Amino acid sequence: MPLSRHFIPFCIPFMLFSLPRVRHLFNLAAVSSFPVGVKIMNERQQAVGQRTRWLTLFGTVITQFALGSVYTWSLFNGQLSQKLAASVSQVAFSFGLLSLGLAVASSLAGKLQERFGVRKVTIGAGVMMALGLWLTSHADNLVMLYLSAGILLGLADGAGYLMTLSNCVKWFPERKGMISACAIGAYGLGSLGFKFICGALLAEFGLEKTFILWGLLAMTMIVIGALMMRDAPLQRSSTAQHQATRNYTLAESVRLPQYWMLALMFLTACMSGLYVIGVAKDIGEGLVHLSTQTAANAVTVIAVANLSGRLVLGVLSDKMVRIRVISLAQLIALTGMSVLLFTHMNQTTFFLSLACVAFSFGGTITVFPSLVSDFFGLNNLTKNYGLIYLGFGIGSVLGSLVASLFGGFTVTFSLIMTLLVMSLLLSLTIRMPQSQSGSAPQLQRQ
Repeated sequence: MPLSRHFIPFCIPFMLFSLPRVRHLFNLAAVSSFPVGVKIMNERQQAVGQRTRWLTLFGTVITQFALGSVYTWSLFNGQLSQKLAASVSQVAFSFGLLSLGLAVASSLAGKLQERFGVRKVTIGAGVMMALGLWLTSHADNLVMLYLSAGILLGLADGAGYLMTLSNCVKWFPERKGMISACAIGAYGLGSLGFKFICGALLAEFGLEKTFILWGLLAMTMIVIGALMMRDAPLQRSSTAQHQATRNYTLAESVRLPQYWMLALMFLTACMSGLYVIGVAKDIGEGLVHLSTQTAANAVTVIAVANLSGRLVLGVLSDKMVRIRVISLAQLIALTGMSVLLFTHMNQTTFFLSLACVAFSFGGTITVFPSLVSDFFGLNNLTKNYGLIYLGFGIGSVLGSLVASLFGGFTVTFSLIMTLLVMSLLLSLTIRMPQSQSGSAPQLQRQ
């Protein structure tokens, strides 16, 4: 009998004894290498996430710049008035419809994003904007102008504006104020940049071709920006530091008094800012008795102050409690309105009052998306802020409506002053809603 046959029975006990130890060694090796693999994977995911969110920011800035071009509309009022044989005020009413359409579309954009994603909705907004401007170039009566340049263009602008802004803010929960300032600042710069672009196009190609070229350029920029964007991931709180979370849905938010307190503050800011900005030239000529040319400089003062407010208050909101930034903006607006209402104005005080109101307005609309996310969470920001943003559309017509009903500036200024005082009191007394994990309401810097 071969020797191996005698040797095998002696080996079997040793093999059975050794097998668990060998398996244990393999397990130790696997366990020791597992954290390294996870670490490498996490580092790669973080790098991809960082690249994605910065690309989303860059795409949002491009898109916001193109969407902001609608605020060059006053360039076309004169020529459209001649073309349609209508008064300038009748033509300018299309911009009021645009503002209303913008607010309505902004309130609905959250549902569109949930169904189609930020990229598809933004591309659709760009195509709709080009279509609206193309139809405007063929408008031969006021009704068609109101439908194309008013409603359609406003819906296109609103579908892209708030949704891309909110999505970008969600990517940067630690820098919400700064990101809002970048995005909304780009929106404001768009009106300034396209003022020169559309002015040059008007001089070179005339009214109809300018609308078409403007639409094509804006659509191209919006599509390019959209291709860089990704939908922001849901915000999850997994650490003890973030146990006091707020992720209110719209249905839950509207049941809270804080929601309507914020809505009134936003409506007041929009009413004061949009009304004063819209009639600034008339105030200069009618109340201060400035020349038409001097009063027209109000446009430059407003543009600089508005952009400054967006940048300064937006960045400041990352360094202090955001609701206190709103209180500061309200005090600045009250200062400007007090000068308009209670002083004998000259050129210096006139431009100072306009700067105060424009600075406050620009800063408020920059800080408010982040403020709403502080109160009700990031995950449903587009919907929660969308309903509040209807105040932009209402405010755009409310001031003019009051002025037309009662005549003159005094009654409207007095109403705005009253609303500003009420809003200031609300901002000083409001508290955070109960967190959904059950902690006590308090003011926080988030």
